[in-house]
Amino acid sequence: MSQMDIGSLSRLRERVGERAGSTGWSSNACAAHSLSLTLSQKGEREQQNQNCSDPFLQRGNGKIWSRRSCLLAAPALAAQLLLARPAWAGSQIEEPLADAVRTALRAAIANSAPPVPVFSSTEARLGYLRWLSAMSDRLFARMKDFNTRIEFLQTVWYEATRAGLESSLVLGLIQVESAFRKFAVSRAGARGYMQVMPFWARLIGGGDPGTLFYMQTNLRFGCVILRHYLDTERGNLFMALGRYNGSRGQPQYPNAVLARQSNWVFKDTPKPALGKSQVAT
Repeated sequence: MSQMDIGSLSRLRERVGERAGSTGWSSNACAAHSLSLTLSQKGEREQQNQNCSDPFLQRGNGKIWSRRSCLLAAPALAAQLLLARPAWAGSQIEEPLADAVRTALRAAIANSAPPVPVFSSTEARLGYLRWLSAMSDRLFARMKDFNTRIEFLQTVWYEATRAGLESSLVLGLIQVESAFRKFAVSRAGARGYMQVMPFWARLIGGGDPGTLFYMQTNLRFGCVILRHYLDTERGNLFMALGRYNGSRGQPQYPNAVLARQSNWVFKDTPKPALGKSQVAT
């Protein structure tokens, strides 16, 4: 049975900032540390369970199937791909952009800062960890791999926050647009998780539409574009969502996204801090 990449888990713990200050552990720091360990241990258990049930692993010795066995399994995999639901994305309209708007959008896209969250307080970090754990549980059925799921959620949170959007809105939009499929392509040619049209790569990116299949690039473009449409529509979310889908003024798409958004709303319920007479275990 293969083990999870310990290096990946270490990087995850560093990202969420579990390390306590050099002056000692506060009760909140202990809670953050505990949450980080719980999340990592959950990932290890998921990986072990997947390895036990993975049809491409022989039971007991963990060796990969033979080449002949993989070839025999290929038709079933191809059938699943053919039956996959097409992406919903409509044809976003390529509209003329003022030079100032184009420059601002290019600057927003070009900033390639890594999705590492920065918090103003330990309680804010704890809230993020609770959100990450809850969203990971909800997304498990659609994205089985722990590392992929955590990296995806961290990037969604980072890009949504960066663009001034609610993470629940972005997740609801992704559910409608691509059903969380990284390589989804719509009939109109929109690509990736957030179904970004290729012309955006030419207008505000480097010109290569193939990069829209990269996770952070796709989420960065999608969030920046949705923010642009919100600003264009002066904060009218209904109209901005319609513009994102190329169906401005029609209710079906905005209603679908807002309905799916409710699946990803997180109501934080922080646990009370430990009192002086209580000891963290």
